[in-house]
Amino acid sequence: MDMLDKCVGGVKKATEAMLAILALAVVLQVLFGSNLPFFPVDVVGNIVALTNKLGAEGLVGLVAVYVLMLLFNRAKE
Repeated sequence: MDMLDKCVGGVKKATEAMLAILALAVVLQVLFGSNLPFFPVDVVGNIVALTNKLGAEGLVGLVAVYVLMLLFNRAKE
């Protein structure tokens, strides 16, 4: 069980790191625009597109957002 606990802990830390990088990318794109030479991905545009896609799906999109929210909140514990 110790190995499984270490694996789950590693996944939680990796998820937290990815969320921090995502937040940093959003802030950098808001401050400097979408033409960042060291981060060539349109993060804000992708988030808006994902939100629009989930919103267009109606109830299924809301359930998906709820499940993602539960997963992220559980990962923080």
